[in-house]
Order: sequence, then C-alpha cells, then structure tokens
Amino acid sequence: MAVHTKHPVAAPPAAPVREKTGHLLLRAWCIFVLFTALSGTAWVHAFGEVVAGAVVIGGALLSIGLWLAVRPSVHWQRLPWFVVGYVVWAILSLIWSAWPAVSAWTLLLLVITTVQALFVGSLLTWRELVRAVSSALKWVIGLSLVFELWVSIFVRVPLLPGFVPRTEKLDPIEYWSRNNLFGGGRIQGIMGNANLLGPVALMAIIVFGLLYAGRATRRVTLLLWIAVSAYLFYRASSATAYLAAAAVVVVLATILLMRRADRPGARTKYYLAYAAIGVVSALVLVFFREQIFGALGRESNLTGREDIWAAVLERATQRPVIGWGFATPWVTADPAFGGWIIDHGVSVQQAHNMWIDVFFQLGAVGVVLMALTYLAFVWRAWFFAVDRPRWDLRADRPYSSLSLLPSLLATVLLVQGIAESGPLLLWGWMFVVMFAFKIKQSPHIGVGPAEQSFAIEQDLTAVAAPRRRPRA
Repeated sequence: MAVHTKHPVAAPPAAPVREKTGHLLLRAWCIFVLFTALSGTAWVHAFGEVVAGAVVIGGALLSIGLWLAVRPSVHWQRLPWFVVGYVVWAILSLIWSAWPAVSAWTLLLLVITTVQALFVGSLLTWRELVRAVSSALKWVIGLSLVFELWVSIFVRVPLLPGFVPRTEKLDPIEYWSRNNLFGGGRIQGIMGNANLLGPVALMAIIVFGLLYAGRATRRVTLLLWIAVSAYLFYRASSATAYLAAAAVVVVLATILLMRRADRPGARTKYYLAYAAIGVVSALVLVFFREQIFGALGRESNLTGREDIWAAVLERATQRPVIGWGFATPWVTADPAFGGWIIDHGVSVQQAHNMWIDVFFQLGAVGVVLMALTYLAFVWRAWFFAVDRPRWDLRADRPYSSLSLLPSLLATVLLVQGIAESGPLLLWGWMFVVMFAFKIKQSPHIGVGPAEQSFAIEQDLTAVAAPRRRPRA
C-alpha cells in the first residue's frame, strides 16, 4: 500500500520572483534618459533652451546621485578607454579654443551624455537595456506620429518652435512641423528635422525586429510598432537613412551567414564576399552618384553639403593637428559661427560630416581618437554578434538576437556620419559609449557579476547558474 510521505523532496511552491518597486523606478528613469537623448531638439523646440538645459543638467545630477546610491558592479579597469581619451582631448581643447565659451557649454553636453551612457549601461542587464531602448523608441515614435496628427487635424498650418502657427510661407528648414502628414512631403516628428527622424525610425525598426526575433512577449504589438516606425521612416524620406538601411541589410545578412560557419576557415569566403560587396558599393556610389541621389530625390552634391565641407576644410587646414576647439554642435549665437556658413537663409550648426567636424574642432589627433573609438567598438560588436556564446567547455549554446544590435547600430551611425554630424552628440554618441561600455563589462548576455546584480528574471538566473549533478 502506497504511503504519502510528510517530507517531500521538492521545494514547497512559492510565488515567482518579482521586481522591486525601486528597480522598476530606476528602469523608468533610464527610459527617460534614453528618451531625452533620442528626442534630440524636441525639448528646445517645445520649451526653449533654458528649460531644455535645465532638464539635461538636472537629469545628469539625478543620475549621478542614483549611481552613487545604488553602486552597481562595475569593472573600472574595463572602461572604453578610447572614448575616455576623446573626451579628455576635447576638454583639453579649452586651452587653445578659438571660442572658449562655446567649448565650455558644448563640453558640458558631451560630458553629461557620456556619464549618462555609462550610468544606463552599468545599471541595466543586457535584456533590460534593450527593453529600455525599445520603450524609449516607442515614446519617440508614438509622440512623433501624435504630434504630426495634432498639427494636421487641429493646427492645419505649419508650426514654428514654441507652438507658434505660421501662415506666411517661410523656408521649410525653419518649421518645427511642416503640416505634411496628409498633404504629402517629408514629415519631421517631434525632433523638427526629417534627417533626425529617419535614423531614429530605422533604429526603432531594428530594435523591435530583434525583440520579435527573440520571441519577446506581445509580438503582435511589436509588429504594429514596426509598421508605424516603417511608415515614419518612409515619410521622413532621408537619403542618408535609406543608405543606412541598405547597409544594415548587408551587415545583417553577413552576420547570419557567419553564424552558420561550422568549421575553422569557413568564414573566409563570407569575409571576401563582404569586402567585395563593400568595394563594389563604394564604386557604384562614386560613379553613379547622380543617378542614385536623383532616384532618392536629392541633388548629387548631397543638398549643398559639398559646399559646406569645402568651407569647413578650408578653415580646418589652418590648424590641422589640434583643431580650433571643441564645439558640438556649433552655437550660432557666437560670432565665430553665426553667419559663417548660410544654408537656406539659416546659419549652419554642423559640418554635415562626422569626420570633417572632428578634424575641424580637434584636429588630426581628434580624428585618430574617434577612429580608434569606432574601430574598437566595431571590432568587439562584430565578434559579439558572430561568435557563439561561450565561457566554458560547452560550445553549443544558442545565439541571441540581441547580440546583433551593437553591430547594426554601428552600421547606422557610420553611414549617417557621412552626411551628418549626429553621431557626435545626443543619442548617437550616447549609444556608442553605452554599448561599447556594456560589451566590455558583460561580454555574454546574462552571464557575469555585472549581469547578475539586477538579474531577477527567471530566464537570466537560469542561464547564469551552473549546472548541478544529481546525487546518486
């Protein structure tokens, strides 16, 4: 006769582990920090420079206070040192800067963006970080669509910064919204610039797509967000974003092929094919530039950017080694920039090329440091994506779709840097620092002290926990 024991072997049932309220609030703050970086100039357009500056500085002080209070596990010897070198060189440029006031204010923005990137990267695990980026992108995409709908339905005329309707015809570059949602033409979102909305919408498609491929919850909702992001990406009609999307497809296909290699040397043919595609694409872009940009609705001189590059390079070559002093973005209120280069009746605030801008501000030394920053980031991101997760003798662990994100991010920023200086500030710079720091701190998703400090999800602890042998 069977007898039920009063001493069961299994552990008594318990409620699943849940996140503490403090950690939920901390993650919500990280989402706000990411949203502030992604929304770009929306704060300035909506509330003015004073309020926007207060939000940025106040947010940095709060993040530093939270960082000191929480004290996450950080390997300080594994910082992205080329990033640190670039920031230090930019600070040193105050000594010889031709515009010290502009350098001081823009350096404050650079330091705050860098600190915020390290803050978010140190407090969130890989899965939490990608989910936080996803949430911030949803806010930017959703508010951009709602904003354009509000302008088209209720305002019905173009809108200037400060919520000022404008019936008189001005140059489109001056509008916050052009009221083009229903009438055709480019839309600009809450950033007030289609060339800023395009790359953000592309990043949203990438992040939502990777979460969908990783079988995240609410997959139908993710498909809807992908559709909205694709619509804004199309309506932004940014030629640079289109080229970045094409490059992302090539890089993604190459990584997926690399992952299929099952023996040493099997990746060589893919590397050769990848290099050949890159060379052919560059030659096609050079020799058929007019046809390509004509098909995209742009001029072959990249809408006047070549004239801007020539003017900046002419001045940059006067101080080729150390540059004229840090200024990202250019503050047109300063006489050095106001009225220097005029485009569509407005003083230009950037060189419209990341490398030319760095050369102009920080000279050849700055270009080398920036190149090393991206080279180190791309190198680690590439092998983070193509190599199978392995930290012991087990060599059959599955790939994670989230490990693709750093490489695809680098692709977007490098292509964007050809015609824009966006990668040098706000979300462009923040994401490079954040993901470069995260890869060095946690080279495996869900594994290591930096990952386990906040790894309260069951799947995270299951991946990280060592296997125990059953007793005989």
